[in-house]
Amino acid sequence: MALKIDSHHHFWDLSRNEFDYSWLSAPENEAICKTYLPDSLLNHIQNVGVDKTVLVQTQHTLLENDWALQLASQTDYIAGVVGWVDLAAADIEEQVLRYKDQDKFVGIRHITQDEPDDNFIVREQVLRGLGVLEKHNIPFDLLFYVKHLHHAQQLGQQFPNLPMVIDHLSKPEIKGQRLDNWEANLKAAAKFPSMMCKLSGMVTEADWQAWKPADLKPYIEIVLEAFGPERCMYGSDWPVCELAATYEQVHNALADTVGCLSKSELENIFGATANRFYRLGL
Repeated sequence: MALKIDSHHHFWDLSRNEFDYSWLSAPENEAICKTYLPDSLLNHIQNVGVDKTVLVQTQHTLLENDWALQLASQTDYIAGVVGWVDLAAADIEEQVLRYKDQDKFVGIRHITQDEPDDNFIVREQVLRGLGVLEKHNIPFDLLFYVKHLHHAQQLGQQFPNLPMVIDHLSKPEIKGQRLDNWEANLKAAAKFPSMMCKLSGMVTEADWQAWKPADLKPYIEIVLEAFGPERCMYGSDWPVCELAATYEQVHNALADTVGCLSKSELENIFGATANRFYRLGL
C-alpha cells in the first residue's frame, strides 16, 4: 500500500511570545485562535489513513524553523518541514546553509500574499534569493492570491531548475464561482515542468457555511487537466481549514471528487507527488 501524505498543514502555539499570531485575533478567525500541536492532528490523520505530513511555516522568522524542526524530530508522522528564510537578505545563502542539511528540512515558503507590494516576488533582491534556492535545489512554495499568479510564468522561465509548488491553487474565488481571472494564468504556470500545484485550501475560498464538494470540482478538474496528477498533491491546510470544514471533510471532498481516477493517479495525488517534490525519501 502506497503511503498517503498530507503535503500542507500548520501548527501554532499561542503561549510562545516570540511568534506573531496577531492575525488569529481577527474576528473571522476566532474558531482557530487556539494552540494546535502534533497531538491535535493525530486522530484526524488516522481517521483518513494519512501516514505522513509536511509541516508548513506561518512565521517570517528563523526561530520558527528551529521550533518546527524540533517538533518534527519528536513526531514520527511529520516527514518534512517547509520553513522560511529572508529571500531579500544579503546573507540568504548563509541562512539556507544553516538548514539545508538538517533532518526533515525540505523546503522554503514566504507569505507572499500578505506583502503590500503585489510585485514582491519579482523584486530584484528576492529573485536573487530564489536563485540561491535554485542553486541548492531547495523547493519553494508559492503562496499567492489570484492577482499574483501571473508571476509564476516569469519564475518558471527564470528558474527552470527550482522546484516550485503553487499553494492552495493560488486561492481562486470559489465562493463567487469565478474562473475568468484565474484559469488562464494557472494553465500558463502549468507549462513549466518545475511547477506543481497543491490541491489544498479550497474550502476557505468557498462559502464557509454552505460549501459543498461540487463547488470545488471545477477548480480541481482544471488543475488536474493542466498539471496532471503526477504534479498535484493533496494538502489539508489544517487547522486553517477548520474555519469552514473538518480535516476529514476536506480530505473526503477531494477523495470523492477524484475517485474516478486510476490507482496510480490517486497514488500521485495522495502521496507520491509530495514525496518526489519534497524528496522525503519515503
